[in-house]
Amino acid sequence: MNLISVNCGIPRQVVWHGMNVTTAIFKEPVEGRVALRKLNLDGDRQADLKVHGGAEKAVYCYPVEHYDYWKAELGRELPLGMFGENFTIDGLLEDDIHIGDRFSIGSAEVVVTQPRLPCYKLGVRFESDEMVKRFLAARRTGFYLAVTREGEVGAGDEIKMLDRVSNTLPLPWILRLYIAKEYNDDDIASVQQALKVPALPENWKQYFRDRLHVSTP
Repeated sequence: MNLISVNCGIPRQVVWHGMNVTTAIFKEPVEGRVALRKLNLDGDRQADLKVHGGAEKAVYCYPVEHYDYWKAELGRELPLGMFGENFTIDGLLEDDIHIGDRFSIGSAEVVVTQPRLPCYKLGVRFESDEMVKRFLAARRTGFYLAVTREGEVGAGDEIKMLDRVSNTLPLPWILRLYIAKEYNDDDIASVQQALKVPALPENWKQYFRDRLHVSTP
C-alpha cells in the first residue's frame, strides 16, 4: 500500500451554468514532502468549511485503481487529483477499509472516518451534472481521514496499517446504510453497531439515529 501522489489546491472561482462557483476541488500533484496537520495539508484549502474539510475530513483519499474504470467509462484521460483527492493511493480499496482503521503514512498517523458523499462540485470538476449520480452508483467513493499525529508525507510513502478496532464496519456497509431507502432487521443491527464506532463522525451518527427512529416502532 503506497501513496502515489499528494494533491493540493486552493479555492478558485469558476462559472457553472451561468453562475460563479467557488470551489477547491481542483487539486494538482505537488513535489517533495508536505506537512500534514490536523485540518489539512500545507498548501491545501477548502472553499466551504460547512461541508468540506475539518478535523474529521482533513484528508480525502482516492484509489488509483479506480482511474482505469473511469477512463473507460468517460472515454478520456484523467490526471491525478481529478476527483479532488488529497492522496491518490495504491493497494487500498474501499472493500479493504473499516471505519476506525488506523494507518501511518510518512511520519503522520491517520484514522478512517467516513466514505465520501459527493456534492455538485464533483459535477463542476467533470463538467457533467450526471457525475455525482454515476459516482455513487459505481460505489467507488474513496474515504476521508482524520489526523491523529501530525507529520510529513510525500509521494512514494508506504501506507502501513497500525490497528483495526473490534466491532467496526466495512466502508461499503456504511455507505449502503446511508443511502438505503428502507432498513430490514439486519440493517438495523448494523446501524446500531455503527453507532458504537468512536471514529464515525457525530453527524453520521445523528443521521443514523434519526433513521432508526423512523425504521423502528
